[in-house]
Amino acid sequence: MAYEACELADLARAAVPIGKHELNPDGTNRSPGNVLAAARVLSAAERFFEAAAVLERMGGADWQLIGDVLEVPPRTALARFAMAEETFRELLSSEGVEAADEASRLRAYMAREPLEVALDLDDWVLRHEDGDSDLGTTPVSGGLVRKDPRRRTGKHP
Repeated sequence: MAYEACELADLARAAVPIGKHELNPDGTNRSPGNVLAAARVLSAAERFFEAAAVLERMGGADWQLIGDVLEVPPRTALARFAMAEETFRELLSSEGVEAADEASRLRAYMAREPLEVALDLDDWVLRHEDGDSDLGTTPVSGGLVRKDPRRRTGKHP
């Protein structure tokens, strides 16, 4: 879920600046393309939303709870997120990874190596910190239990 949030944030941040080449002298849009950027942000937001539901399910939440949080019937929550959950569970198996596309293989790697990915996300968060909060040095990985504290000692103690 943290990775999907990172992807979403990067896409949304890229849509904020307006370059001189994008506008006519009168301030109107020079060429279409904003809708494509918005579609990419929307797609990333959908992946983030699905990842949040899968995270809840992996943590033991039932469809009733997810439906209650979203203020929809459990069947609606099931219909909306069951495929994302099934896809994620398939990626955890070696057979699912072999048949997956590149993006899905990356997601499978993230599921298998959460600490490795969390350490990379720590760096991303700290590079994008706006100074309004004290996140510490491990804003993502700090919440994970380390199985081998000697891993990646070059980056984190």
